[in-house]
Amino acid sequence: MSTPSNKISYRKAANYWSNIEPSIEGMLGGFGTLTELDCTSSTRFLTEFATTPQGSKLSFDYACGNLEIIFISWVGLQPDCLTEKQQQQKNKIKNNIDCGAGIGRVSKNFLLKIFKQVDLVEQCAKFLEEGEREYLKEEVADGRVGSFFPIGLQEFQPVPERYDMIWSQWVLGHLTDDDLLAFFLRCKAALKPNGVIGVKENVCPREIVELDDEDSSVTRPAKLLEAVFEKAGLQILKRGVQTGFPKGLYPVNMYILQRRDD
Repeated sequence: MSTPSNKISYRKAANYWSNIEPSIEGMLGGFGTLTELDCTSSTRFLTEFATTPQGSKLSFDYACGNLEIIFISWVGLQPDCLTEKQQQQKNKIKNNIDCGAGIGRVSKNFLLKIFKQVDLVEQCAKFLEEGEREYLKEEVADGRVGSFFPIGLQEFQPVPERYDMIWSQWVLGHLTDDDLLAFFLRCKAALKPNGVIGVKENVCPREIVELDDEDSSVTRPAKLLEAVFEKAGLQILKRGVQTGFPKGLYPVNMYILQRRDD
């Protein structure tokens, strides 16, 4: 089972998105009201990982050491309750990147509630312009938005060892199998030593790859998506499923990934 490159056209996808309004409704195809549920669920997904036996062992002590202070702050500890080590970690929790960011919907409502700063990468330049000028203008003014990269993920080259977390959502279906694998390999190299990758994507409930010819994207079954993780040398620390979305939409899977020790 594969996603033939000739089924995906980057030019056709770019033309499609160039005609979409740079708004929440445009980003979600008329389902803008799902933003609160979507972003709340993503936050819960991370916090639940932090409180599981695996998460408390791996994420705090090994897998996501730089993120420890985030989870501590979520359970309500004040800064004066933090150890010196935890305070040092807090000062390091900085860099995140939102892949397929659009106007910054996920950055504003999820990532910037956790991280001090976020970069945005998005192939449609007018979306980033709207984010910088209007949707994220307060965050930009506060210095909480770093760089805007107007480029497709198939070409994006992140700086090595820069990010604590790399988040991609509802964008990977625009990449061919080869480019998807190459993207994850570059992401792996762009993680700080304890960094993680977050993925939130539609998955096909049938064991086939479904093509949306209108926007030139595909929806992969979970097994195929997870096989790409494996091939890229990534291990799944946590997987979850988005709940509460309207019937008739694709299932949505969430993953926390980390470099696999071979």
